[in-house]
Order: sequence, then C-alpha cells, then structure tokens
Amino acid sequence: MADAPFADTPLATPAVIATPIDGGGWHLRSPDKLPEYPDHLIVCLRRWAAEAPDRDFLAERDDSGEWRRITFGETARLSANIAQALIDEGYGPDRPIAILSDNSIDFALLHLAAMHVGVPIMPVSPAYSLMSSDHVKLKGVIEHHDPSVIFVQDPAPFEKALAAINHSRATLLTGEDLNDWKAREAGPELEARLAAITPDTVAKILLTSGSTGQPKGVITTQRMLCSNQAMMAYSWPFMERKPPVLVDWLPWNHTFGGSFCFNAMLYHGGTLYIDEGRPAPGRLEPSLRNLADAAPTIYLNVPRGYDLVIPELEADPDLRDAVFRNLEMLFFAAAALPQNLRDRLEALSVAALGVRLPITSSLGSTETAPGATYMTWDSDVWGNVGLPLPGTELKLAPNDDKLEARFKGPHITPGYYKESELTAKAFDEEGFFRIGDAMRFLDPDDPAKGLLFDGRVAENFKLMTGTWVHPGTLRLAVIDAAEPVILDAVITGQDRNEVGLIVFPNPGACRALCPDAPEDEALEDMVLRPQIRARLADGLAAHNHDNPGSSTRIARAVITCAPAVIDAGEVTDKGYINQRAVLAHRAELVERLYAGEGADIIVI
Repeated sequence: MADAPFADTPLATPAVIATPIDGGGWHLRSPDKLPEYPDHLIVCLRRWAAEAPDRDFLAERDDSGEWRRITFGETARLSANIAQALIDEGYGPDRPIAILSDNSIDFALLHLAAMHVGVPIMPVSPAYSLMSSDHVKLKGVIEHHDPSVIFVQDPAPFEKALAAINHSRATLLTGEDLNDWKAREAGPELEARLAAITPDTVAKILLTSGSTGQPKGVITTQRMLCSNQAMMAYSWPFMERKPPVLVDWLPWNHTFGGSFCFNAMLYHGGTLYIDEGRPAPGRLEPSLRNLADAAPTIYLNVPRGYDLVIPELEADPDLRDAVFRNLEMLFFAAAALPQNLRDRLEALSVAALGVRLPITSSLGSTETAPGATYMTWDSDVWGNVGLPLPGTELKLAPNDDKLEARFKGPHITPGYYKESELTAKAFDEEGFFRIGDAMRFLDPDDPAKGLLFDGRVAENFKLMTGTWVHPGTLRLAVIDAAEPVILDAVITGQDRNEVGLIVFPNPGACRALCPDAPEDEALEDMVLRPQIRARLADGLAAHNHDNPGSSTRIARAVITCAPAVIDAGEVTDKGYINQRAVLAHRAELVERLYAGEGADIIVI
C-alpha cells in the first residue's frame, strides 16, 4: 500500500515556530499569516448568490425520497424574507432563538435569517427532547438561556418535551409558520440591521455536551466563524479549485457539523447534502445511499462513523467506487482514528482510485470554532493532531507530568453565556483558553512533525501507587489491539492497584466472529461465547506484552451490553462515550469488575 502514489490534492505544508518558555513548556505558532476573512458569513452568502445563483447550496430528501434542493440565490432571498419577519415581530440580539429540530433546509434558512439581523441562534440537541425521559437538560437550557423563539419543524414529536418545559416567554415557531415568514418581502430595515453586524456580533450559542452537569452555552461570534474558515482554507487550498460537495449527517447543534461543515460549504460556495442517516446499526443504509448518489469531493466523519462505513465499502466494490469517484480528501475529528481504520481507508482509496487519498485531521473544540490545529501530511502515527493554524497561538503549559494545551486567537470564544465565573476559569492569566487536552511532540527534535494528542487532563487519574493513567491514549490503544470486538471502552482504576476496562462490544463484529450463532441470539449471550472472549483476551494480552507498565497494562475487563444512557450523560448525540459519566453511573459494575464476579469478566 505504501508503494501507491498519493493523490495530487493541494494541502498546506507543515510549518511551525516553537519557542521554549522560561520555567517549562512551549509557545507555538505558524510562520504564515492568517488570510483575510469577511466580517460576517452573510458576506459569503451574498457573494455566491451573485456569482453562482443557480448552484445548489443545500439538498435534503423529501417524503418521496427525492432530493429537495435550494440554490444560493433562493437561499439568499428566502433567508432575507425570514429576517424581515424577525424584524417585524420585534426579535433582537438580547435573547436567542432556540432550535430543537434536526438538520434541515428550514433550520439553515432560519439560522441565516437570524445572522442577517444579529439574533443569535441556539441549536439544542434533539436528543434532549426526543430521547430523554426526564427532559432535565432541556429544562435547564431553556430556563438559563431564556430564548425568544423556540423552533420545531414538526411539533408532533416534541409534544412531551414542550409540555415538560416552561416556554411561556418564548414564541413557538413551526415549519408552517416559517413558510409564512418566507413570503414576507425584505425591506430597507433589513439592510440597516445587516450593516450593524460586526465581527463581534454573536452568531450563535453552542451548547457543550453537559457531561459534568448542565450544558454550557459557548458564545460564538462572527469573527470566530469567519477567521476559522480562513484558517481551514489555508490548510485545504484544494477547496478553491472547484466547488466542494459534502454529504454530512453531523448535527448542527454540535460545532463539527454546525460550525465546521455547514460553514465550509457556505464559505467556499459548495453544496451540502443533508444526510438523514446516522453511523448507527439500522440507520446506516440511508447514509450509504446518499454518499453513492451525491459523490462528495470531501468526506468528513468521526472515527465511530468510519468504523461502521468501512466494512460496507469493503464488501461492495460498486458502492466503494461510487462513493470514492470524486473524493479528494478524507477527514476525521473529535477523536483519534485507530491505525487499523486508517490502513483500511487507505486500501479502499487505492482500490477505487489507484492513489492514496490524504487522510487529514484537526483538533479543536466548541470554544475554538472549532479548528485549532491542522494535520495535512502523511503520518503513520495515530493521534497526530498536527500544528497550530495560522493566527493561532498554542501554549503547552506543564500540568503534573503532561503538557496542557492552551489556545489564543480570533477564533476563540469570549466566554460562556451568562456564566462569568466559568468564563474566568476557562482562561489563564495570559488570556489563553484552557481546552483541557494534553499534547506532546511526535519528535521533540523536529516540532514540524506535529503534536500528539496526549489525553484529556480532566480524565487522567492515579493508581494507588501514585502512577498517572491517561485514559485518552490508552483507550485508543486497546480498541486497536482488540479490533474489531470493541466498539468503545472506558478505562477504570482510580485509586486501585491496576487498570481495568469496561467494554462496549461491536455487535456486527461479534456476530461475524460467531457464524454458528442463531440469528436471534441476544448480544448479551453472544459476548459470552469463547470466540469473543478469546479475541478480546488475546488482543489485550498482546497490548500488555508491548505495554507492560502498570499505567498501560490492562489487568481485567468486563463486557457490558447495556447501552449508554443519554440522561446520565454517558453518551452524546454523536455517539461518544463519556469516561467520567460512565464511571459515575456504573459504579456497581466497576466494583464487580474488581471483585472478579461474573461470567462477563475477563482477567488478562
């Protein structure tokens, strides 16, 4: 595979200025200048509405399964009409518009309309309404942020959620109401409001996952969004040579989907196909159909999404070729991509195109809008998050035995909505944002080779011996070692003598390893079969052989088939397992793991 040539996709060349800090740590920045960027994103919308009015901007499946499309020209006109309605109804910048529904063209039009007049939107995870039994997070979000409007495309699925919250101060807006607003005619007041938009105008309030309490509202300004797109345009110059095409399921209430993916298509005049599928069993088929149909030029996903998509592409060469036929780059974020998935992606690109597509990444957070680093070069080391983007300053500050990453730049949030104390704690004495991640150099003698993600500072813990354990990097290593049995895992061992593992099994992989199992056999029974236990035990034993230290050796594991619970904060709407929340919610399971009781426990 290494002999296959690379695709000619133009990407940024790694470059960095790394300066030691007195007393320990490093200061890093790019030697390249941050490209100029517009004051607000409506500048981009109007640019493409003028230059390419008939080009599709957004597409979504209608009830018949056909694509409903909207051009840049139509998007500019309809969002301006809705913006006029916001003016007519008296909505202003002091209270946000809460959007409870999932990604849609109407969601996008309301979002862009709000940007015209300086009213921040606040997308709320649909899971808080549709998957929660107590609606505690939704109640807290609405009470704290006090929206002026609550938008639900179709109110029927949200009846219980709306009944559970006090929304007496907010106007309930439905898809039918929005259709009426689309018929308004934009007037001179709109241009006056638009002229008042500045880079510091709040574009939206993005909610954190709330894994350690109620979600925090991250203030997201136009400067943050526009500067970050300019940074990524520097990183990916290939986006300028032809309009990009993206098929994307990532939720717009999250920074990856809403700030990164959506804005990249708006910034570059591309087309975004809204994917109604999900990287989850039973929901993957629509995504595969959409990818084959739309033929994207860039494919972005989270590692868990790749884990589900890759086997489908490997099993169906026609599907593989349809998905890859126009691809120029593959991208992952939000977690490191295990090496086995990277190798398989590379093999798929060679089989489909005869070349190795670049597999790139970036590290960031909701507070960094979201990109803070870029990795655009061939790196065979998983966990390489690259280097600071132009305009970004990165401080690596000593924190126990780690280097904690802290960022400064135009893409950094000014703080949390109505949370002055949390805002103050989020920044250090020099104004650097504490992202909570640790990093280290891949090669201390050559910083340009990139930085390795070195775990979450808040997740790190000590064994009884005082030895630090770093769950972020260890989790990736054990998932890779026991591939393909482990879908996700949580590291245990706080104040214990040894490290343990809670395993969330991969249902499809487990079934493939047990071809003799009845089709209706429950997963709880299947994971007790010798094939599964042996694959898990052998993989972890191999990991231990290469990692014999007490902080990296897995002494025992327990398989749990109980799905992660969103109300307990164990999982986000993107499917990520939260280490701290799982340990808190499943304390009895952890106790049983160390007591060695149960057929589901494996001692390595």
